[in-house]
Formats: sequence, structure tokens, C-alpha cells
Amino acid sequence: MAYVAPIHRPNSVRHALRINLFPKEEECLILAKANRLEIWKKLEDTDILVHTDTKAVNGSISMLQKLRPRDAETELLFVGTDRFHYFTVGWDAANSKLETIDSFFDIHEKHMRDVQSQDKCVVDPTGRFMVVLLWEGVINVLRMHTVKSKRQNLNWMDQIRVSELFIKCATFLHVETGHPKIAFLYQTRTDVPDSHLVTYRLTADDKNSEVSRFEVRDQVDTMEIQDPGAAMLIPVGKGEEDQKRYIIRNASTARAQLGGLLVVGETRLLYYDDAAKKTVESGLLEASIFVAWAEYDVSHYFIGDDYGNMWLLEILLDGAVVTGLKMEKIAMTSRASNLVYMGNNVLFVGSHYGDSQVFHFDPEKRSLELVQTLNNIAPILDLNIMDMGNREGEGQTTNEYSSGQARIVTGSGVHKDGSLRSVRSGVGLDDIGVLADMENVRALFPIKSYGASRTNTLVVSFLTETRIFTFSPNGEIEEVEEFKGMIFDEQTLLVRNLPNSRLIQITSTCALLIDSESGVAVSTWKPAEGRITNVSANDEWLLLAVDGRVILSFQIQQDLLRVGHNDLGDADQVACIHLPPQYPNIGVVGFWKAGTISIVDLRMLQSIHGESLRRKDDNASVPRDIVLAQVLPPEVAGPTLFVAMEDGFVITFNISKTDFSLSGRKSVVLGTRQAKLQLLPRANGIYNVFATSEHPSLIYATEGRIVYSAVTADDATCVCLFDAEAFPDSIVVATEKVVKISSIDTERRTHVHALPMGETIRRIAYSRNERAFGLGCFKREVRDNEEIITSSFKLVDEVVFKQLGDDFVLDSSERVEMVEAVIRAELPDSYGNPAERFLVGTTYIDDGNSTVSHGDIRGRILILGVDNERMPYLVHSRNLKGSCRALGVIGDKIVAALAKTIVMYSYNEISTTHADVKKIASYRPATYPVDLTIEGNIIGVADLMKSMTLVEYTPPTDDGEVAKLTEVSRHYQSVWATALCHVEQDSWLEADAQGNLMVLRRNLAGVTIEDKRRMDITSEMNLGEMVNKMRKIKVDASEHAIVVPQAFIGTIEGGVYLFGTIAPNYQDLLIRFQARLADVIETTGNILFSKYRSFRNEERESDGPFRFIDGELLERFLDIDDEKQQEICAGLGPDVEAMRNLVEELKRMH
Repeated sequence: MAYVAPIHRPNSVRHALRINLFPKEEECLILAKANRLEIWKKLEDTDILVHTDTKAVNGSISMLQKLRPRDAETELLFVGTDRFHYFTVGWDAANSKLETIDSFFDIHEKHMRDVQSQDKCVVDPTGRFMVVLLWEGVINVLRMHTVKSKRQNLNWMDQIRVSELFIKCATFLHVETGHPKIAFLYQTRTDVPDSHLVTYRLTADDKNSEVSRFEVRDQVDTMEIQDPGAAMLIPVGKGEEDQKRYIIRNASTARAQLGGLLVVGETRLLYYDDAAKKTVESGLLEASIFVAWAEYDVSHYFIGDDYGNMWLLEILLDGAVVTGLKMEKIAMTSRASNLVYMGNNVLFVGSHYGDSQVFHFDPEKRSLELVQTLNNIAPILDLNIMDMGNREGEGQTTNEYSSGQARIVTGSGVHKDGSLRSVRSGVGLDDIGVLADMENVRALFPIKSYGASRTNTLVVSFLTETRIFTFSPNGEIEEVEEFKGMIFDEQTLLVRNLPNSRLIQITSTCALLIDSESGVAVSTWKPAEGRITNVSANDEWLLLAVDGRVILSFQIQQDLLRVGHNDLGDADQVACIHLPPQYPNIGVVGFWKAGTISIVDLRMLQSIHGESLRRKDDNASVPRDIVLAQVLPPEVAGPTLFVAMEDGFVITFNISKTDFSLSGRKSVVLGTRQAKLQLLPRANGIYNVFATSEHPSLIYATEGRIVYSAVTADDATCVCLFDAEAFPDSIVVATEKVVKISSIDTERRTHVHALPMGETIRRIAYSRNERAFGLGCFKREVRDNEEIITSSFKLVDEVVFKQLGDDFVLDSSERVEMVEAVIRAELPDSYGNPAERFLVGTTYIDDGNSTVSHGDIRGRILILGVDNERMPYLVHSRNLKGSCRALGVIGDKIVAALAKTIVMYSYNEISTTHADVKKIASYRPATYPVDLTIEGNIIGVADLMKSMTLVEYTPPTDDGEVAKLTEVSRHYQSVWATALCHVEQDSWLEADAQGNLMVLRRNLAGVTIEDKRRMDITSEMNLGEMVNKMRKIKVDASEHAIVVPQAFIGTIEGGVYLFGTIAPNYQDLLIRFQARLADVIETTGNILFSKYRSFRNEERESDGPFRFIDGELLERFLDIDDEKQQEICAGLGPDVEAMRNLVEELKRMH
């Protein structure tokens, strides 16, 4: 049985509008994100938008509009879903909250064709009439009820056939007669692009109660638009009082005035005044494809194009007379899906292709200034998993995503908005306030003044000075010029409180023991020569190194009595020192030359245990920071030693409590430079570790394991715990520019880190050995009004995503070569040793205009290597007779999914720049393969139209039998597959273009041969989003795990999901639990959960999810009140507390 839960919820914005939803408040912004409605409001006196509420909808939102009931204080929100469920949401004055007003859906059998463009919904300027376009050649007309008691309700007037089949755009016109008029921009033929404009009166009678028949005789105006690419209509208002229309009875002298509509084409603009029957045209200086618009005022309109340009369209006026049209480019934005003008010169750009943005418009300069960015990782074209742990080769199982060590890297966005996104589980830092602007902070130390019960002083160390800040109980902060005799004109290496009301301060020149009451130095120690380079202290001991060569230990309680001395001479140098807080008589020392660490006895400074830290693939890295502390509970394990290496790795060891021996070595990569480790004490003698690097992490224990969680403090250089009275349980964070006080979230969340690439990242492959990602990209540019496409392969670093070497550019001289597939593989080199290779599958796009013959070459397979300087180079290129859609590897054999064929190739590398690739077997699928998944010698083939097939590879035998590809199993239903993934044993996960997920299993227990060849559906559900990629993971789950993670799923809406299988003893409980939750939990729109999650395609529709658990629904159990929780759990078996714990455990997985 299957389980799916969101790791990162979809954040693509396909629909947005400004609406007056709340009484006595400014208009808010509504965003539709897959199955959620988000409410955003503008902060007072700023241009910033703040997310205030989210409403879950049991359906994928396909349309959004606002209606205005007569004499109502607020407006209604109309929402439509892709399954023809519709509802309105409005303010309920009696209960003072938003409520679903109307909810209805089409129960008839589908007998009409879908519109060829997306579903459309338009509302007239009064907000009372609405037209919905769902079917080809049919419109649905609705209006607000006129009866006073039903004014909040919608009335379905009629469903009318129209002769315009392919409607590109529709809009209502501004009229003064009270009779609504609608305009259609349509195309007469599907094979020849053209544009025609027609207008109709919506109703046939004076009371607007009967819908017009929309026949030819009912047409008010009709005209052909000269620009065949025109696809946008903009209704123009009547204007202010001084712009009102004046009537001219002589039609021959009439001129176009405000109140008509604009037709925006690719090369020209047209304004049409439907009252005067006059037009004003203007050519565009630069052709473009326009996709979204928003009204600034009656004569100015923001228009976004497909290339991310923002234009300002101006209607040139002479009073109320339109004299011309003008377009000018004002900014570059994300490619807009919709534009919403929020008033007060604030423009919202909602995008499906990149980040959504908020801009401030300067009407004088005619420019946009970016104010706010709303992150979006849609559409996810590909994803891969980078396991930051398991770097010692102790196994290939992936760390769980929730551990923070498994990072999901996605290829997101399209064209100039393309980017790499790192999705990782982590905790957030909420800033409380900024202490001061300070640069080059080297260290932070919290201390208590004499008699204080909590921390009230912060020591900030710089390269050449020390500054101290005191905090009053009410939060007032003061910088002091002197403090208890401490040294201010040097860098402080360490300062801390000691028992008996003492302080110890160590600078690079001396160690100072101070009485904190009087401020008198009790004892001072200075090196005879050299400087102090490393230091650490606990309550009893001080351990330091002078010039990195001499190690000295001191007993603090005996006023800095020197006890131990160890002169390393030229043999080695000290790289780092640490005294563990819980084991006062030992220290840990890291060494430069040897790359080792030693646990030493503080009295003799002799090594008790040592360990070399050098890895097989790196002989130069050295330890740079060390901490030893009890991170796991004492009853679970002993203390853990963390060693931060110079190259960004963190190596951990288990330490014996008795003899301090080291065992259980593990490695985790946190960056490309050394991490700085800081202990953060917790209750019961447990510590957390804060690691600052390019990607800061909080290291802590949960459920008997150590977790590395990402932290939203990418610019942090050092931190310290700061439990002050005014700022309890806080931390102080120093960045490159400021020092601020923050609090750490208690709940783990998903964090996204972006690297803009400026081009589409179509495919991602990850090489753990090369510590790099291989990217298949393509870039779109416009040069001299011509669109140029170039494809390339790039290599980027696994941590900072920095590009390595130059692009490997694909062929684009006569035909455009597009990247279709990129995988990483280990193939034998010319000496027979396994070598890391990237395989790239391509397709040549033939536009039909080429006069040069290219034979039968329709694509290529490129085998690329990576040299010692981490530069990609070509090993071999194999020309193909078909497009290469997907690639895989079985041993040293290459599997390629070509157009209509699956081909197996042998690979023999002759030299570093040449290989022999031969076809050894082939298989012909039903139509067109779109994805490959390989498990052992079984190849799973996702077919464009015919679901999936399993093909078995039989290698050649010594007695002359040739290699074969044989079909062993097939799913016989018609499914438009998009992605495929192996789950476990004989089970496979498939996704289709309608957003369905299916788990299929081979029927090996079948009676007949045909039964055994059939694949059966064991679980199915509608996800509501089309899946582009699924990646299998292998996790070592505990034997008591409720769900075992099996795969990550990426969708076009920007959703990342965890797919897993449910343990048999929990299956019945979770099925019954989900059914009860669906009955009790109410969602906006009152749409049934079973209808939303039921499988649906063109052939069949089920009654609900089949053996599939929706983790998102289960997590809502934690948000409902106790009374409803009791109702759900009544008769279920486990009590409320047990079910809460179960859901919490499921939630912690992601």
C-alpha cells in the first residue's frame, strides 16, 4: 500500500487577482497555487505583501474571478477546478469569517470536446455577469441573483453554442446601456494562424433575463485583425468626468474615444471603439509575444511578454479622443503568468516559470523597482538527490530526507528564469533585532557580569580589537569602553566565566585570570616568545598552543599553574584545539602536517588515542575545528567527536566513555571550506552543534540519531548562545556585515537555496565521485528579431553550484541539437578500470526549411569524461537514426530509448578520445518511449500512450546465443505516461499526464502465461499535478517504521513529494483513519476528498483513492480541535494521543 506526502508544496502562481474580501479593509491579493488559495495583504505604509492565510481546496484550481453582489460591502471569490467543481467564497458577517457561499459541479456525462486553449472565465465590469468557456463551441452564462434574499448566490442562466470554436481571448466591454456586451478574439482554422474579432450582446431582452442565441444575426461587430498572432483583448474604461464621451451624430466625422477595447498582437496594436465604430492602429517597433496585462489607469496598461520584458502601453488622448497608441519597455521581470496592480504604484508579477515578484512603479521615470520576491521552484523539469553523508564508502543507502543530509537538487524555471534549486530539510532563524553594523567579526562570547543569574554581556572579537556590549533586563543595549579590566586593543581568542566568580580572557599575547567582582587580574601568563595561536578552556583546565609548535596546559584553579609542556619542533604544527566540557581531564588536538587528531591527557600532554583523517581521494586536507560533546542521549550512546576539515567535510567518531577510543567513523560534506563548530548547551547535559559554512547546519539528536538540519543563515560567520533575560533562548549571529540576535525555530521546515542560471536546466545527473552535477541545458535568445536556441552540457560543483570548466556546447550550426537525457555512469576505460562518465542523449530539431541533407541522423549519444582539472571532454559521439529520449546502464552496457525503439549498446573504450559503441539488441515498444528505469536486468519502459512495459535483458552466452531484449510484462490500459520508477521487488510507480499516480505489480502468481505477463494496479490516486521526474531512494528504515521512503517526486507546479510504502500492520488502520478524516474535515469549496483524489483519465474515473494514503490530509489531524479528534478516533482502536503521535512520526519523515 502506498503513501505520498508533500516535502515542498507547489508554489507556482497560475492565477491571481485583487479583491475586496474583508469588510473595512483594503483589497487583498489572492494567489492560486495548485490546490491552495493564499491570501496576501499589503503592509501599512510599505509596498511589502504579507501572507496572512491559506485555504486548502480539494481540487486543482483552474480559474479565479471576483463577483460583486448588488449593494454588498464585500466581493465574492469565484473558484473553478479542473474537475468542473465550482464554488464561491465570501465574508460571513454573522460568523465574522470567510465561508463557502455556493458549491456546485457538473454531474452530466462528458460529451463535448475540451477547449483547445486553457479554461477561461470572464466577468463584466459590474461584477454581476460571468461567462465560462470550458468546451469547444460552447459558453456557459451565469449571473448574480437579483432577488434580495439570494444576492450572494450565483444563477446558471444557460449553456449556449457559438460558432467561434477556437477562442483565443474573451472580454466584456464597458457599456453605459446596462446591457452587457462580450467580445471574442478567435481563430477560424486550426492549421492556419489568423485572428478575428466579434462582439455580441450577452442578453436578448431589456431585463437581461434571457441569454442571446449567439448566432450570426446576433453579432454586433465583426472584423479581421491583420496580426494573426494577436491573442490578447484589453477592455478600456470610460475614463474620468473630463474624459467622458461626447456624442457625434454624423458617423463620418466621429472619432475613436475611450470605452472600447485594445487588441494586442505580436507586431501591432489596435484600438477599437465599438460605439463610434472607429479604429486606431499602431505598429510595434519590436515584435514580441504578449502573455499578461494589468490596468494602471484608463490610459496606461502594464503588459508582460514571453521573454520577461515588462512594457507600458499608453493610449494617447486628446481629451476623450484616442489619437494614438504607444508601447515602451520599462523593466525586466520574471516571465509573467498574470499581472495584478495593487494600487499605490505596486505591481505584482505572478509567475509559473520563475519567482513571483512585487515591484514599485515610478510613473515619472517610468521604471520598476523590485521590492519583494516570492520564491518558486516550478516547473521542476528534473531532480536528483545529493547525499551529503555516507562519504566513507560504508554503503550506498541514502540518508533520510528529514536528517538534513539528503539534499534534493532540482532543475527549475524556464529560459531566463531557469535555476538550480537545493531543497533541504532544516530549521529557520527568526531575527529578533540587529545589534550593530560590524564587519570582520572573528568570534562571539557570551558572559555573565558579577551576581547575574543569566547572560547579560556579549564580547565581540575582531582581528585587532575587542568590543563589549551589556544588556539590561528590559532589553536596552550599551557598548562599554572598559569591563572588569579586560583587554580591548587585541583580538580575543577566548573569554568565559569560571566558578568562584572569575573570568578568563586569552588574547594572542597573554592569558588573563580576572576576579569578576573587583575587576582585578588574579594571574597573568605570557609566552616567552611567539604568539598564542590556538586555545580552549573548561572550568578546570586551559590548553593552548604557541606558534602552533608548543602545546601547554594550565590548571585554572591554581591561578594558571603550568602543568604540561610538549614541544613539537618542526615535526608538526597544531591546527586546532578543544577541551570537552563534560570530560575535564582530556583534550583533543588536530595537526597540520599529519592530518591527524589526538586525544591527549592534559597532565602529560601525551596521546591516548589518535586517528588519521586523510581520505583515499584527498591527501592534503587538515582538521580546522573540533568539538567533543554528548549530542545523543547518554542512555543511547556515548559522546560524539566532530572534526571540521579544511575542504568542507565534517568527520564524526563515536567516543568510548571509558578509554576514549574512537570508532564508527562517518563523513558528511557541509561545504567547500571548513565549517566553524560552536557548542550550544541544552538540558540534561545534551549539546547541539552549530556549524557555519556556505550552508550552515544545526547538528542535533532526534529519535536516537544525529540530524544535520539546514539553517536559514547562509551569510553567518560565527554564532554563540545568548540566554539573556530580555532575549531568552536566543543566539547571536555575526554575518559579514552585521551582528544580530535571533531565535531558532523549534519545528523543522523545508529550505530552498537558489542559483540562477539564466537558461533552462532540462536534465540533472549527479556524480558522487566527481563531487559535481552534470547539467543538460538550453538557452533561448532573441537576436535581430530571430529566436536562437543553443544547448550545452555543464559541470557544476555539488555544494556551491559553481560552474567547473567551460560549457560543452552542442551542435547548432544548421539544425538545433537539444539535450534530452543526461545520466552518470561508471564505464570501463581503455585499461579496463571503472571510470566516471556522463552520457548525454540528444535530438536534432528539423524545422523543415533546411536544404542540406543530413542522412538519417536524428540524434546522438555523447560519452563525456572529466579530466583532472574537472573539465568535461568528449570521449565518443554515436550518431542515431532516432531521437534519444532516455538513457540507462546495465553493467557496462548502454540502454537508449530512441523514437519507437529501445536499443542496447556494448561499450569498448579504445582511448581517452575514442570508443567503440555497437548495437547488440533492440526492442520495439507500443508507441514512443518517454522514460527508462533499470532494476537489475529488468528495464522499465514508460510509453507515451500505452502505459508501461517491462523488458528483460538476456546477455549473450558462450554457445553463440546473442543478447536479447524480451518483453516479460505489460500494463494493458491506455495511459499517457510521463515518469516511471521502481519501488520494491516487483512493484513500479508510474505517473501520467493527468496527474495520476499508479503502483503496478507483476502478476507472477498468475495461472496462465498471459496472466503472468499482465501488470496489475495495487494502488492509485490523483495527485492533481503532472509529474516530470521520479527518483528512487534506498533508505535503511527501522523495523518498526510505519512508512518506508521509496522515491522523491517532482511536479510541474513546483511540488516535491515523498513516496513510500506502508508497513502491513498499519495499512488497515491508516485506510480507516483517512476515510474518517475525509468525512470530518471541511475544506473551502466543500468538495469531497474522494472526488479530488480519485483516479481519472479519458477512459475511466474511480470512486476515490485506491490503497493510497494522502499524507497531507493526515497532517491536518493535528490542526483540528480536540472534539473533532475524539470523533475521528472513536472506534478506530488507538486513542487520540496515539494517533497524534503516529501522525507526528509520519510528519517527521519529511
